[in-house]
Amino acid sequence: MPETAIRVKGLRKSYGEFVAVREISLEVERGKVMAFLGPNGAGKTTTTEILEGFRVRDAGEVEVLGEDPAHADRDWRERIGVVLQQCRMTPQLSVRETLDLYAGYYRDPRSVPDTIELVGLGEKAGARAGSLSGGQQRRLDVAVALIGNPELLFLDEPTTGFDPTARRQAWEVIANLRELGTTTFLTTHYMEEAQALADRAMIIARGEVVAEGRPSELGGREGDPPTLSFVLPLGLGLSDLPSRLAARARLRGGSVEAALDEPAATLHELSGWALERGIELEGLELRRPSLEDVYLRLTGQLDHDPPPGKAALG
Repeated sequence: MPETAIRVKGLRKSYGEFVAVREISLEVERGKVMAFLGPNGAGKTTTTEILEGFRVRDAGEVEVLGEDPAHADRDWRERIGVVLQQCRMTPQLSVRETLDLYAGYYRDPRSVPDTIELVGLGEKAGARAGSLSGGQQRRLDVAVALIGNPELLFLDEPTTGFDPTARRQAWEVIANLRELGTTTFLTTHYMEEAQALADRAMIIARGEVVAEGRPSELGGREGDPPTLSFVLPLGLGLSDLPSRLAARARLRGGSVEAALDEPAATLHELSGWALERGIELEGLELRRPSLEDVYLRLTGQLDHDPPPGKAALG
């Protein structure tokens, strides 16, 4: 049976009358990446800070690396690494000097040169932290969290504000951590990030778990029918389409959309119909529901904004 890095049962936390976390239960296997997803105000930050030992819970059982974070000592603290949404390193120190400084806080730190290479800052080892780009500064944040050689790493929105290239580079760093056996607890608003990195994902909304599982299966999307879409040719209506498609299609903003139970047969019929009429099917696409589609459906994000003043508790 796999070892468990994090085990939570019946976690609850309230702020006055506002219930931020309602009976959350979860498990994270050692060496795996868990993506913790949810809109602002859902309870992500509160839950994560309880796991990190920075916030006191009201009720429930919490075990992180075999200890209760509420009563953990320095030995336990050295076994975890934390990357917050915003970290401020001393701008005058170089990358190497910054890591040398933080390595001094640990009894058995990771090698500074090895850590610099792990996060891809080898060419910037002598550069001052204040001169680094946003993506490079975030790599330094991760390096500082790794210098203590943690068994478990908490990553809070690690790629917010990154351009696509910097985000992909950060993903490579996180993937390397899995190869080292490091357990990662990742909070992110980027569904593509969760899909690319996580072994398992959990979605919470309004303080409650609404789905948990492998990203490819979350919300039952693995079994959902694919959706066909294309721009409806000028002069035609839905009734002009092949019968198999016309019975299931709807029109949205000039495009035909239809969920297909028999995608191969429907596509064959549609392509034959278009060829006979010399019609080009602009924007033709067949896709299954994305993780983002499932996320929006499960969280009801568009219909349930967090109460005023509560977003910071998420």
